[in-house]
Amino acid sequence: MDLEDIKVKILQEIDKTERQISQYKQKIKPIAPDNAIGRISRMDAIINKSVMEASLTQAENRVKKLRQALSNLGSPDFGICIKCGETIPVGRILIMPETLVCVHCAQ
Repeated sequence: MDLEDIKVKILQEIDKTERQISQYKQKIKPIAPDNAIGRISRMDAIINKSVMEASLTQAENRVKKLRQALSNLGSPDFGICIKCGETIPVGRILIMPETLVCVHCAQ
């Protein structure tokens, strides 16, 4: 496993996810009641805001997990499934650097 490649991938994912967080925060700003949009449009905006809030929470959680993976990168347990103890394939780590389980245990 090339740890430098994994480190670069984790840093890229952190950067990308933090940009998504900024976008989500812009989209969840409240709509002023004096804003002249129709009742249906206001309901649609409320629903969209709820979806964006859920996406924001997921993105924030992912950044925490990615930062944890980055701090564990040099440890002997990095890349080892926490359920079965087998090595997590490098391809899975490169796709989901925050993963703690192998494909088999994730199912």
